Amino acid sequence: MRWGLHLSRASWGSGLGRIPRPPDRIPFLMHWSWPPKGEHPLGPLRAFVRYHRSSADTAPPPGRHGQLFQSTSAAEAIHLHRQNLAEWFSRLPREERQFGPTFALDTVHVDPVIRESTPDELLRPSSGLALDHQSPSAGLPPLALSQLFNLDACGRRVQTVVLYGTVGTGKSTLVRKMVLDWCYGRLPTFKLVIPFSCEDLSSLGPAPASLCQLVAQRYPPLKEILTLMPAAGPRLLFVLHGLERLNLDFRLAGTALCSDLKEPAAPAAIIVNLLRKYMLPEASILVTTRPSAIGRIPSKYVGRYGEICGFSDTNLQKLYFQLRLNQPDCGHSAGFSATPAQRDHLVQMLSRNLEGHHQIAAACFLPSYCWLVCATLHFLHAPTPAGQTLTSIYTSFLRLNFSGETLDSTDPSNLSLMAYAARTMGKLAYEGVSSRKTYFSEEDVRGCLEAGIKTEEEFQLLHVFHRDALRFFLAPCVEPGHRGTFVFTVPAMQEYLAALYIVLGLRKTTLQRVGKEAAELMGRVGEDVSLVLGIVAKLLPLRILPLLFNLLKVVPQVFGRLVGKSREAVAQAMVLEMFREEDYYNDDVLDQMGASILGVEGPRRHPDEPPEDEVFELFPMFMGGLLSAHNRAVLAQLGCPIKNLDALENAQAIKKKLGKLGQQVLPPSELLDHLFFHYEFQNQRFSNELLSSLRQLNLAGVRMTPLKCTVVAAVLGSGRHVLDEVNFASCQLDPAGLRTLMPVFLRARKLGLQLNSLGPEACRDLRDLLLHDHCQITTLRLSNNPLTAAGVALLLEGLKGNTSLTHLSLLHTGLGDEGLELLAAQLDHNHQLQELNVAYNGAGDKAALALAKAAWEHPSLELLHLYFNELSSEGRQVLRDLGGTAEGGTRVVASLTEGAVVSEYWSMILSEVQRNLNSWDWTRVRRHLELLLRDLEDNRGATLNPWRKAQLLRVEGEVKALLEQLGGPGS
Repeated sequence: MRWGLHLSRASWGSGLGRIPRPPDRIPFLMHWSWPPKGEHPLGPLRAFVRYHRSSADTAPPPGRHGQLFQSTSAAEAIHLHRQNLAEWFSRLPREERQFGPTFALDTVHVDPVIRESTPDELLRPSSGLALDHQSPSAGLPPLALSQLFNLDACGRRVQTVVLYGTVGTGKSTLVRKMVLDWCYGRLPTFKLVIPFSCEDLSSLGPAPASLCQLVAQRYPPLKEILTLMPAAGPRLLFVLHGLERLNLDFRLAGTALCSDLKEPAAPAAIIVNLLRKYMLPEASILVTTRPSAIGRIPSKYVGRYGEICGFSDTNLQKLYFQLRLNQPDCGHSAGFSATPAQRDHLVQMLSRNLEGHHQIAAACFLPSYCWLVCATLHFLHAPTPAGQTLTSIYTSFLRLNFSGETLDSTDPSNLSLMAYAARTMGKLAYEGVSSRKTYFSEEDVRGCLEAGIKTEEEFQLLHVFHRDALRFFLAPCVEPGHRGTFVFTVPAMQEYLAALYIVLGLRKTTLQRVGKEAAELMGRVGEDVSLVLGIVAKLLPLRILPLLFNLLKVVPQVFGRLVGKSREAVAQAMVLEMFREEDYYNDDVLDQMGASILGVEGPRRHPDEPPEDEVFELFPMFMGGLLSAHNRAVLAQLGCPIKNLDALENAQAIKKKLGKLGQQVLPPSELLDHLFFHYEFQNQRFSNELLSSLRQLNLAGVRMTPLKCTVVAAVLGSGRHVLDEVNFASCQLDPAGLRTLMPVFLRARKLGLQLNSLGPEACRDLRDLLLHDHCQITTLRLSNNPLTAAGVALLLEGLKGNTSLTHLSLLHTGLGDEGLELLAAQLDHNHQLQELNVAYNGAGDKAALALAKAAWEHPSLELLHLYFNELSSEGRQVLRDLGGTAEGGTRVVASLTEGAVVSEYWSMILSEVQRNLNSWDWTRVRRHLELLLRDLEDNRGATLNPWRKAQLLRVEGEVKALLEQLGGPGS
């Protein structure tokens, strides 16, 4: 498994002795990808030394082993060795630091299931794709880490244990756990543990070195006690991680016998003699490898085989998620800290989804995918580190599992395992995206795996990939109605691999495959031949021939245009996928991803209902993300380089198509998807050019998580053109979100923040926004937020120094009398305000009259909204009377009528009520409407003008319709 600490080659080398400074980017522990082409002929068998005791749970045999390392110098050397190993193996890679500054892997470790197996099972041929994990054999219970060296079924001591498992099952984590347990004194069975990375050993090549030299070079503190190793017996443990890296030859003709610890030999020869038990015959050895490399050690040299089965028990998956997601620092960052209740809610939703036997439980059988689930949830629900994208998480995830891996160490092509997966699994993924399907039959899978295979070497590579890595990408489908089919382990991985298949240029038509070589050949031949015939034609009348051969020079240019057309076609398909009208009113891609992990709250779709059309909205996001410079650099480490020219041409094709379709008005969720594509692409110049025509940013109704706020701010925060309107109504924004979005707000002319539950704390940020030198907001809508009088006091501080704001809506913000009195006292400090809405704030006659008087004295205020406040009939009459005699030109709207005449603002008032019915108290609204209705009826009875009566009757009808909608009396 790769979510544990993975160390670089140097981590197993001499650097351990001097505790080197940690690099900025620590690669994860050595990986395993070197399968055999068959078991090597067996060398001479050296008898095992047998003891009828457990080497893990019991004390060592009495005698010289019990007195090992008793001297002061030896004890100090081992103590320093423990410290160095613990220091190095405890370091966190960059991918783990995102979970918090004090996050420690030791606190979240869960041992995967280890199933004891027999040589007969290893040799049994598999049927079909065999992607299901096997359950433990009858009579062979799962093994704990401390039981690996227990006596076998015949009562004999086990000296050599081979642990094997496919990519992602947890081999690296077990090695790390065992080494750290020994460092911290939790593995007293062994007095000395010496870990070796087989990748390090293979990198040395055939250069001879003795075992003492290898140990001393990598672990300098052990130099003084090397001579004591033979006396250590079974209390000395060698850990050989990633055996598939080494090409071992157990034939005597290939590897000579050697028992001298100081005799130089090739590293592979030393490992062979250790496994033969010819060198240090009593030492214990733990080997980890991938399934395809098991046969490199003859079975007679192995005391026990253990298959690492990952988290085959759902309870182990739950335990892992509980430990990791409930970390105190998980979700901690500046301005945001996930509460225990929020963390518990995530864990509970995830547990319910696992209990429902969903596909996610099958995916989390691999511990590495548990890490991916946690990393994705952290990305979705916590503030995002600078530069981190969803694509970078998936790219880093693959790097943690496949970095430096070649498919077969014995194959001269030295093909990258990830490159092979991109070619085969990417083809399957892209065919699924293009045909809009996520379920694949065995024939579909075989068709992509076996396409183009012609030689024995290619079949051998396929066999290795099948045994070692296929289960990492594909899982058997567990959903009803799709049994017997296969799906990608997590849905997003299909879209990621499909995008990778495209950007690597692996999708080629027959014309492109054949035409490229032919065009290059014809271009080269054409240049040479036309030069020769050009000279000959001066002597002979064959001037037509050079003309014909000059045409050959055009062939490469024509082919280049064909490739360009192909890129444009891919870009067109990507943009159309991004802007499918059928997906306009679904959730944004980030919410879709969260729902796929945590499940969907509420009733699920009935199995008999027709399935919904598959959505692949992440595919274009990943395509953009893979073209970013960071992801291209990581892919190059995986053996999947994307040339700069290809990336540029793909970006230009995408820009051309996106510029045409990206100017249309999009629903809020689709607009966020569009912005998320630019965020994944991580090219600010590209985004600024394409979004320069954006004038309205309408994200109303989108749940703005910290990640979404970061996305919007990163994409639009650095632009220079003005946004005419920015609408974040009903987005569940909090003060931290306001601070994140501040660069976007500074570009807005009209800003809508209604229905966000913003309290007085948020008003501090709004005050800072209004006082900013670059603030150009003319309209600020804060209605339906519990600002209260304390919040308005802060807003008034901002109004004092602001010179741009002309329209302010504080409708239904809980101001009360105190808030209106504060406004009345300080309104004259601002000289630009033209409209102020304080309707539905529970203010009485006194406060409303004070504010109205301040409004009439204001030099620029034109309109004041006071309706739906707790005004009496006398209070409304006083407002009407004073309004008629006031010197100022401010209109005060407190009712649907102005005397016996219908107010010209009646339609606006009723529209405001209709628009906010879902968020207002219906009982209170009904009471206000009934008062307004009586006022209309009284005025209608008091007037004799038939035109006015007709107008009043019309408005009465509208009010009665609203009352019926609220369940009140219609008349």
